[in-house]
Amino acid sequence: MNKLKTEAEFRQTVSGEELTIAVFKTTWCRDCHFIDPFMPDVEKQYEGRARFFEIDRDDMPDLCSELNILGIPSFIAFTDGKELIRFVSKLRKSREEIEQFVDRAIAVSDNLAQA
Repeated sequence: MNKLKTEAEFRQTVSGEELTIAVFKTTWCRDCHFIDPFMPDVEKQYEGRARFFEIDRDDMPDLCSELNILGIPSFIAFTDGKELIRFVSKLRKSREEIEQFVDRAIAVSDNLAQA
């Protein structure tokens, strides 16, 4: 997963028409490390339908404050620079829950494109 280093990179990345999923993590978060082994497979599974990018919450505190990122890992889906949906909870996230979130993000994005 590509890691974004600046707010400018983030804003440019989410501004496109393609569905973009930002994954907010930190280096010290155990639940963030829990998802690391299967996220490459999830990315591959949704290739061509969604792009994934990682953001270290500690590297961009102002952006995370603006986006109200409190729990990690947090997933937010964007299209055209606008937030579509988010998956945030204080519980550890399973692969199945992440896949369900991505499926919902794709459905919302598709419905907006048809409107």
